[in-house]
Amino acid sequence: MKKIFLFIAAIAVGLISFSFINKESSNAEKPVVQVEYKVVTCVESIVPNGLGRSRMISANETKDYKEFTTTRSGDKDKDEKNKSKRNEIRVKDYEETKLLNFYNLGGIRFQNIAANDAVMTSKINDMVAQGWELVFVNTGVESEGGKGDGKGIFITRYTFKRSL
Repeated sequence: MKKIFLFIAAIAVGLISFSFINKESSNAEKPVVQVEYKVVTCVESIVPNGLGRSRMISANETKDYKEFTTTRSGDKDKDEKNKSKRNEIRVKDYEETKLLNFYNLGGIRFQNIAANDAVMTSKINDMVAQGWELVFVNTGVESEGGKGDGKGIFITRYTFKRSL
């Protein structure tokens, strides 16, 4: 009986010790991994007859959104209007890569789509080689603006991240 009691006591001490050690390791601070993000936007014209412009855009400078943000509280007396000017928001240092339009005089041009895919893939591969990871792809289309004007754009935003 004494051996059984000692055995149970040893198991209890072991479990208590294990739970204490486990709590210590879970409370240890985890290293903070800092990342940066970069967005590359492709704007492809869907204007008939090849009259539009298609580009891949990538900013080379950063902006702090806080400089252009107003916080609203619902109390008009406490709200402050953001006084930033449009030219302060604009980015002047960026890459602009030409892309081909989806349409030409003959209609949709599949060769242009393949060429754009090749250029975009080249950019993605280059960024991956620089340590960026593609994490999101968002697309949108604005076709004719509901006005029947035959104009529109197809936008794709590629969001990349990498560790600092």
